[in-house]
Amino acid sequence: MKKILVTGGIGYIGSHTVVELHNAGYEVLIVDNLSNSNIKILEQLYKITGKRHEFIELDLQDSKAVDEFAKNNQDISGIIHFAAYKAVGESVEQPLKYYKNNFYSLINLLVAYPQTNFVFSSSCTVYGQPDTLPVTENNPVKKAESPYGNTKQIAEEILVETAKATKGLNVIALRYFNPVGAHASALIGELPNGVPQNLVPFITQSAIGKRGPIQVFGNDYNTPDGSAIRDYIHVVDLAKAHVAAIKRLEEGKVEGYDVFNLGTGKGSSVLEIINAFEQSTGEKLNYQIAPRREGDIEKIYGDVTKSKQVLGWKTELDLNEMMASAWRWEKYLKENPF
Repeated sequence: MKKILVTGGIGYIGSHTVVELHNAGYEVLIVDNLSNSNIKILEQLYKITGKRHEFIELDLQDSKAVDEFAKNNQDISGIIHFAAYKAVGESVEQPLKYYKNNFYSLINLLVAYPQTNFVFSSSCTVYGQPDTLPVTENNPVKKAESPYGNTKQIAEEILVETAKATKGLNVIALRYFNPVGAHASALIGELPNGVPQNLVPFITQSAIGKRGPIQVFGNDYNTPDGSAIRDYIHVVDLAKAHVAAIKRLEEGKVEGYDVFNLGTGKGSSVLEIINAFEQSTGEKLNYQIAPRREGDIEKIYGDVTKSKQVLGWKTELDLNEMMASAWRWEKYLKENPF
């Protein structure tokens, strides 16, 4: 049984990926510093998989600690690297926090494991505000709209150049669009600390009474209803793509570096998401229009042809299931607070 290191494995996408790796027959070693995650998710993973996955609390910014960890864990056959800060708005306010964490953690891992199969959690933010839609992997990487986006761009450059210079380091970067939803069991889902920075957890928290009205940031964009458009993808579909990426690397089909868009290929506006939630759950939402948010782009959705044809992966869960599963998770949290 091959062992995969999942950094940030107690977080939102990381925890769902642990489940899918387990389902695919892998052994998983989870590393997380718990700065933006909850240790109770480990118990939830046990409830879903029936296995207590090995967990080590580790701050990847600490190079000595990472080196020591690597000495004691030489049986890793692949790494899936999620551990990064990811809130656009916060990155505008605290850029150094993002540059320090997102670069040091990546570099320390690459130094400790110079020859490995490496899957990197990237983002569609690398495209900035694209000139043409849908964006393909060949779209130009434009000047980032936020420090968070810039960390993803530069991290990809680091990986391209390091893979070119290092025989035995093979990398797949996965450029996510907007992950939403929760596991079908409603035992794991998005668990933001404090006020959610992302739309869907704010919607569910507002619907259940934890938050006030939903803020729709801007209704004057050049879109059909004036609100910003994104490509939303179910987190379970996203998790399965990481398994597909690891398998592709194991099969020796990537020499050096490759990149894939992960999305549905379809854009939905903020107001459409609000409507989809109401339709799929029967809950009425209270929302208000707010000024545009710094760092946000107007519209983006991906061309996912390459992921379908080369990675052999495609989405299976639709917008209604994204909203319904997110709501089931929010109701679970109300009965079982973390």
